[in-house]
Amino acid sequence: MHKYHPCAPIKTSEDPRWQRVLARDPGADSLFWYSVITTGIYCRPSCPSRVANPLNVRLHDSLAAAKATGCRPCLRCDPDGASRQQRDSALVLAACRLLEGSQAPLNLERLAQTLGLSPSHLHRTFKAITGITPKAYARAWREAQLRQELAQANSVTEALFAAGFNSLSGFYQHSNRTLGMTPKSYRAGGANEQLHFAVGDTSLGAILVASSAKGVVCVTLGDGPEQLIRDLQERFPAASLIGADADYERVVAQLVGLVEAPGKSLDLPLDVRGTAFQQRVWQALQAIPCGQKVSYAEVANLIGQPTAARAVARACGANAIAVAIPCHRVVRQDGGLSGYRWGIERKRALLQREADGTSQVEPVPKLIS
Repeated sequence: MHKYHPCAPIKTSEDPRWQRVLARDPGADSLFWYSVITTGIYCRPSCPSRVANPLNVRLHDSLAAAKATGCRPCLRCDPDGASRQQRDSALVLAACRLLEGSQAPLNLERLAQTLGLSPSHLHRTFKAITGITPKAYARAWREAQLRQELAQANSVTEALFAAGFNSLSGFYQHSNRTLGMTPKSYRAGGANEQLHFAVGDTSLGAILVASSAKGVVCVTLGDGPEQLIRDLQERFPAASLIGADADYERVVAQLVGLVEAPGKSLDLPLDVRGTAFQQRVWQALQAIPCGQKVSYAEVANLIGQPTAARAVARACGANAIAVAIPCHRVVRQDGGLSGYRWGIERKRALLQREADGTSQVEPVPKLIS
């Protein structure tokens, strides 16, 4: 008979760890272990076995403490080995290294065969860990390599092949979405791209709106126009910035109106530039109804990536189109306001206006040529 070191039974109303056991939460693995005195077995929190009576369960802060009870390790969850999340992370890391090191694009079947897995299992695991598919990761990696190669290669074609693109026509079809401009313009630091821009006044401070030929590419908020214009110049260092004219006043007025009344509809095309994952997050943000708040974890669930809450938060922070892509509607799990690129007080004000269903008087935008 095993020797058991007794400790106090779980008080389920007081110990939040028990709720993680009930949920079989893989995120709790390696944080604590539990043992069952009636079976003489210790497990990790995500163990799929039938849940024991909490009166017979003891929680342990370390694996050594669980072993010290004299119980034996569970055969189903293998609490002495690596957790499932650790194994999955190692698997995805190996897949990433293969995708990065391959001279030619690896399809899902070949990648899975190399790793000794089924394509469906690899696809599901990779997406759960990274938030994107292996194909999207491989393309993002090649695009990152392309940006480096464009800065040093002798020609655009040389850079494309050096970065692993074996189809020039296929890449050029998506180059604007990938780089925000043609490869030639990107290599020249954005030269030959024209951006119209203007600065207006809102009740929350200055607003800068910039548009490419495709649509609104940038909406930023700040205390004054000077910093906003400097930020635009740093973002597009070699683009031709064209100051406001009468035709552009309508665009700025719509964005000013959206700040003053966040529930208004916006009849303007957007030129959204970002990674595949960022664009999925931003698309989900645009589906959040006015007046509602969601957590980063809820957005992660909306895009089918429940473990990607931190990546969602980073995508919200990278959003360059304020209000029109309403990252201000995303809050912490407890409802508290987290960081906002344009200031917490502006985020608070936008949320309050949406909650009250009220709006400020829309000022006539003051354009700067």
